[in-house]
Amino acid sequence: MNESQQSIEQPVQWPTTRRAAPEAAAQAQGSAVARWSVDSVEALFALPFADLIHRAQQVHREHFDANEVQLSTLLSIKTGGCPEDCGYCPQSVHFDTGVAAGKLLDVGEVAAAARAARAQGASRFCMGAAWREPKDRDIEKVAELVRAVKAEGLEACCTLGMLSDGQAHALKDAGLDYYNHNLDTAPEAYGRIISTRTYNDRLRTLERVRDAGIGVCCGGIVGMGESRRERAGLVAQVANLDPYPESVPINQLVRVQGTPLADAEALDPLEFVRTIAVARITMPRARVRLSAGRRGMSDAVQALCFLAGANSIFYGDKLLTTGNPDWEADQRLLGTLGLRTC
Repeated sequence: MNESQQSIEQPVQWPTTRRAAPEAAAQAQGSAVARWSVDSVEALFALPFADLIHRAQQVHREHFDANEVQLSTLLSIKTGGCPEDCGYCPQSVHFDTGVAAGKLLDVGEVAAAARAARAQGASRFCMGAAWREPKDRDIEKVAELVRAVKAEGLEACCTLGMLSDGQAHALKDAGLDYYNHNLDTAPEAYGRIISTRTYNDRLRTLERVRDAGIGVCCGGIVGMGESRRERAGLVAQVANLDPYPESVPINQLVRVQGTPLADAEALDPLEFVRTIAVARITMPRARVRLSAGRRGMSDAVQALCFLAGANSIFYGDKLLTTGNPDWEADQRLLGTLGLRTC
């Protein structure tokens, strides 16, 4: 076995910081947590494509029914007017994208959307608000929305920006199941994408969410001009969270006119599939979610993503403000592939 193969099979051991990752705890309580170095993740990316997909599919089948896909719906409950300058985002006040700032939706609107999502097979309802960090009065209103979603029999997820300890606990008390807060990219690439929030800001919010007892949904965006090593760095960062997230959305950049990344070079579709496979291998028990960018993917590429270990999608005509395949198209694709929803 050569040195590269060793780095793939034996992730570097890092000291335990807070709590054991699920797979490590199951293997040896009290032992060091198995961690993935950037080098070992990059070595996975470099595997022959067939070998990588085969390994990812093996890992996937060890932990999930390979023919089941979880459906989530994402609703923008407060659109536009965000003070952040994320270079990919059409909701930033720094860019002229034609997205107008709106007010927070009321409980009736959200409850109706949740009922419609459940009727179409969703098991999780996600709500996004274009805030840098919500005020406490905002959290009180969102808590009402969470309770309305839970009353419809759905899991509730939110993405609202940075949270304080008290806000995280208030959302938990309202019944929130998951909180999404993406790392976006690798630490070394982060400064090229955003200047109004630090990487540590994101990590602190994730820790507050975890400490409040809320499930973590955390991933990133690929195709923002990053190198393969930077993609490996993103996956390593997410996989090394302690424990790693229950849900890992992998987004492909949706290039929106007016944003700084509108003219970014498109990512090779097979490189995106590789990213899905590497996420599956490094986070075997997570729901790896095929997220933004699906509208620009062929059915064949999406099928490869499912083969590589993706087992969750956002469905519905829109993801916050960008397009998504319509429900009928997704139903046809899932039916063609013989995939069941859960």
